[in-house]
Amino acid sequence: MKDNLTIMKECGAFLEGHFLLSSGRHSGGYCQCAKLLKHPDLSETVLSTVVEQVKHLPITKVCGPAMGGIIVSYELARQLGVESIFTERVNGEMQLRRGFTVGKGDKVLIAEDVITTGKSTMETVKALKSMGAEVIGAACVADRRAADCDFALPVYAALKLTIESYEPDECPICKAGSQPLVKPGSREMPAAK
Repeated sequence: MKDNLTIMKECGAFLEGHFLLSSGRHSGGYCQCAKLLKHPDLSETVLSTVVEQVKHLPITKVCGPAMGGIIVSYELARQLGVESIFTERVNGEMQLRRGFTVGKGDKVLIAEDVITTGKSTMETVKALKSMGAEVIGAACVADRRAADCDFALPVYAALKLTIESYEPDECPICKAGSQPLVKPGSREMPAAK
């Protein structure tokens, strides 16, 4: 049986090169989980390793922040036999819409494609807690958090990746001049100051 990183590389979900991250930093590796999630059979295999980690938890719903967490939430919920919902940004704030609800007694697992800083996860936590739900953890395909990342929830991941990132003026890939800089993600870059 192939390990999750091998599966990610083979389907093009783990990329190696020279990447501009949404933070503005540069990196030599990038997770493009959409390349995995377009294959239901591979998604099921990779995310089954997360299900093994969380199946003992009293999860009532799985919630994925849009966009990256929607399919991950669906697949985890499908395997766990619970409801899948998602949050989306409205005027810059994560909210439940489309008739989705949570309340007192709901124990929610948040699902993401990649967790790097946990920003969208914690925005989703805030939205769910404001409605009375208890958030019991975060699940993801790839956990990219740095060792010094302060994160308030347990994280259950299909794979843990240590990928260095650099300030643009300190990037060794730029200094080597061997690879063009590519911006693979979907998040808009902050405006230049």
